[in-house]
Amino acid sequence: MAEARLPQLHGVLVLDKPTGPTSNWCLTAIKRLGQKKIGHAGTLDPLAAGVLVVLLGEATKIAPYVMEGEKTYLGGLRLGRTTDTYDVQGAVTAEAPFDHVTAEALTTAIENWRHDTRQEVPAYSAAKHQGRPLYELARKGLDTPVKEKDISVFDAQAVSIDLPSATFRVRVSSGVYIRSLVHSLGKRLGCGAVMTALTREASRPFDLTRAHRLDDILAAPQTLPGRIIPLADALPHWPKVALAAAAAARVRQGGRVAAGEAYAPGTQALLTDEDHRPLALARAEETDGRLRWAILRGLFGDPQPARHGGNSPAARTPTPNTGG
Repeated sequence: MAEARLPQLHGVLVLDKPTGPTSNWCLTAIKRLGQKKIGHAGTLDPLAAGVLVVLLGEATKIAPYVMEGEKTYLGGLRLGRTTDTYDVQGAVTAEAPFDHVTAEALTTAIENWRHDTRQEVPAYSAAKHQGRPLYELARKGLDTPVKEKDISVFDAQAVSIDLPSATFRVRVSSGVYIRSLVHSLGKRLGCGAVMTALTREASRPFDLTRAHRLDDILAAPQTLPGRIIPLADALPHWPKVALAAAAAARVRQGGRVAAGEAYAPGTQALLTDEDHRPLALARAEETDGRLRWAILRGLFGDPQPARHGGNSPAARTPTPNTGG
């Protein structure tokens, strides 16, 4: 593995995670390139591939706002089997005949995910109980509490059916366990089901068309700066509001500034200074009959990116390691 070290970069790297390694393994590989301050916006299981949004430097501050975006997955399932992990990599806990399930019934069952509003959290997951991940308890053979969570499934379609297997595409809210959807489908059909493959095609606002292969990055670490989406462009679905010098100074001190009539209460925006450097994430709130930008997260520690090789951004100097 290449050990070339770069200055600490600041922005978003859309990674095309391969099947096999954990999300944390991928982050560690990038961290070795000098990126000490690093995080991600939504993990992927080892079996899963696709969009892993990696946050570098000051971009780690926006993690909650990147993570809340909806996700789109292309997945595979197989009927007739149940495992402890709800996917094909787990230990088999039950097998059952599936001869009674027709292609039409399976298609309907997949489409009916749209009506799911709650789901069971897999025992083999990073969800915590009394401060310990459930997978840690499960691996030790300890009882894991049954946890449920609220979910939203915006769309679900059967892409192809070849009994006992199927390929599906699903668009969901953040935090949905796709293997739990498959597990619940198996229970409803009375034969069990396991997830056999999964690719995250999009994690709004990013998709696979903007993703970079980990192998390509590690083979040529010097190309990493040119693959980074600057912090100012990390939330393209949020409006950008450039502030005059006096208002920008007030925001740097954590103060509220007028939002103007162009925005509705509740609007979230990225505030920048006159040079379009990020200052803060903010939400328009009405107080005393006036609409003001309330600061959600200050970003004014973000360094001015240096430009080299066209429009490829890179940080001028490394940022001290503050965690992550």
